[in-house]
Order: sequence, then structure tokens, then C-alpha cells
Amino acid sequence: MRRTESGLGRRSFIKKSLWGAAGLGALSASAISGLADPSSQEKKGKFITRTLGKTGIRLPVISMGVMNADNENLVRAALDAGIVHLDTAHGYQRGRNEEMIGRVIKDRPRDSYVIATKVVGTPRDRETGLFSAETKGEMFLQMLDLSLKRLGLDRVDILYLHNVQFRDSVLFEPLLKALETAKSSGKTRFVGISTHSNQAEAIQAATESKFYDVVLTGYNFREKNLESLEKAMAQAARAGVGLIGMKPLAGAYWDKEKTDPINAKAALKWVLRNPHLATVIPGLTTFDHLQTDLSVMEDLALTPQEWEDLRLEVKTGGLYCQQCRTCLPQCPAGLPLPSLMRSYMYAYGYGNLAAAHDLLTSIDVPSEPCRECGTCRVTCLSAFDIKDRVTDIVRLRHTPREFLA
Repeated sequence: MRRTESGLGRRSFIKKSLWGAAGLGALSASAISGLADPSSQEKKGKFITRTLGKTGIRLPVISMGVMNADNENLVRAALDAGIVHLDTAHGYQRGRNEEMIGRVIKDRPRDSYVIATKVVGTPRDRETGLFSAETKGEMFLQMLDLSLKRLGLDRVDILYLHNVQFRDSVLFEPLLKALETAKSSGKTRFVGISTHSNQAEAIQAATESKFYDVVLTGYNFREKNLESLEKAMAQAARAGVGLIGMKPLAGAYWDKEKTDPINAKAALKWVLRNPHLATVIPGLTTFDHLQTDLSVMEDLALTPQEWEDLRLEVKTGGLYCQQCRTCLPQCPAGLPLPSLMRSYMYAYGYGNLAAAHDLLTSIDVPSEPCRECGTCRVTCLSAFDIKDRVTDIVRLRHTPREFLA
């Protein structure tokens, strides 16, 4: 990975090296306080494992995010190498992702892998993220049944209510009843939420509900609301909620041209300093990615060079959108900017044009969204050039979906 100039003094440098060796790093006091057993990790063979909260499931600290993967041999190799947990969703690759996983696991012992899938509550207001009176549990359960058929399973291990961000959404009664039905009928062992935005509120609501078993949350070294997020994670862990991290690579690249990759090992180790996380699900699409992940599963200590590569002193730029929503009231056109920035990251960070296209076509955006504005009035906390990114990514809407992978 490319080296950068470090502004760290000698004392700070030594301190960070010691943190890395301890495997905990600079977690906020609120994240550490109240932790009953901060050394809950152990090695199973050569890999470090942790327990997923009250579920009792023990997992290697790195699992496989399968969203962008389409190579069955890669998924097989990951399972053969010691990865246990595969994370997918009903909508990934329009269902082909679950079908691919189904083919891979078909002849494997059921207790040799842990499968999670995610189902969205529909309909949902894309701009507010809230459900409505039209959002019914029946549709949710129908989608789950289709996911199980694709996977070739009678049940999944974890079923998530996908992409919720507000307390009202986490506790939306029709979907709580649907999740309860799925669990009581044996179609899932455990239930949870996934949250990309406003994570602290969503996690706190899930914890206080005493209903959810697992939370899948965005968490990486670029997060700006780290203190509140880690506090919510600590509270969840104390309550026995299992925590899984996603988006650990913060967009994977510093630039859209992909000339400056984020140090994946450093990013993963940074996330796993947090003892409350049982495992993390980086997107794994190549055999090189697999080798990197396997090496991190053996040793979580951050090296001095890896600390430098994280560029913690740089607070702006990159491809990762915080989904903080502070941009929304600033835009005169009322554009769904967080979704547009997420689509931009899918396209340029993950190289997943199909996912970017699907997200774009699911939101209401005009063909020339910034035409009425001369100078963009939106100030992004990450200093993104909002107008440039919106104008760039919206072009993808005009590409026929069948031309994309």
C-alpha cells in the first residue's frame, strides 16, 4: 500500500504501536466500560474466534460478505479455508447471489456454515427511510420464503430486517411480528437488524427492544460519530446482542480512479480492535482478498506502517459516505443525496455497477438533477464535491440494466 507522510510525534507513535499490539487500540472509554470479558476471543486452530452475543455461535473474526461475489469457486475456497459465516440478502444480484450460495452449500454439512440473509420492509419511503401503513409483514415473509428456496434451506441462521436507521423503523410492529413468526416457525434461528446510517439510534432501539439477537452495523476507521456509535455497541454487547461489522474498508479506495487503495489489512485490524464485534463481513471478490482476510484472522496487531496507512489525521475525501444526512436540508432540489453517494461508492469503490444502477432506479432523481443550481450549496462533512458526484453517477441510469453484470 502507498506510504503517506505521518504527522505523529514519537510519543504518539509509540502509544499507537502498543495499542496495536494489545489488539484493542484507541476505543473510547464508553466503548470499553462495563465489558465483562474483554479477552473473550480465542484461537480455534490458527484463527481467532469470538462469540456472537447470546446466540452462542462462535465465529472466526472475519466472515464473507457475498454481495459482490459471483464466483462459486471463491465461496467454496473461503469455506474450505476456514471462513464459516456467509452474509447475503434477498436483493443482492436480484436473487442470483442467494442462488449461487445455495449451489455452493448444497452438499456441505449444515452445521459447517452459518448463513445470514436480509429482507427489506416494503414499501418504505426512500427519502425518510420510514415505513408506512402500507408496509405489511406478509410481503416480508413471502420474500423470506423465496430466499430460502433460492438457498435450498429450510432455515437461515440469521434473518435481518434490512437497512433501518430510526427507532420507529426498528420497532415497527408489523415487521416485528413477521420476524417473530419467522423465528417461531423455524425459518430462522435468530433475528436482527442491519443499519448503515444513524447507527447509534438503531442499535440502541434494537437493544432496548429485548427482541433482537443480532445487529449488523456499518463501522470503520472513517466514521465521524464514533463515540456515540461505540457507546451504543457497548450497551448492546452488555445486553447480549451479537454485533457484526460491515463496510470495514470504508469504500476500498481513496480515489475513484482506483489508483490509491485503502490498506485492507489495516482497516480490518482497526475494526477488530473493538472487542464487542464478534466478526466483520468485508466484501470478498478475489482470491487475493481471501488471502488477506485469512492473514488478518491469525493476527490482529496493527503494525506502525499500517497505522500510518490509515491516514487517521485525514478527515475528508475518499469514497465512503457517512450517510449522516446533514446534506439533505441543504439541497434546494431535495435530492436523496445519501443514496446517490452510496450509489457512487458502489460504482467506483466496489466496481458493482449493477448495484449502483439498481439503487439509482429505486429513487426519484431527474435526468439533470443539478441543472437549476449554478454553485452547489451543499457542504459535505467529508468534503465531497456533491454536484460533481451526483452529475457523474446519475449518467448510469441511462444504461440499460441488461448491459450490466
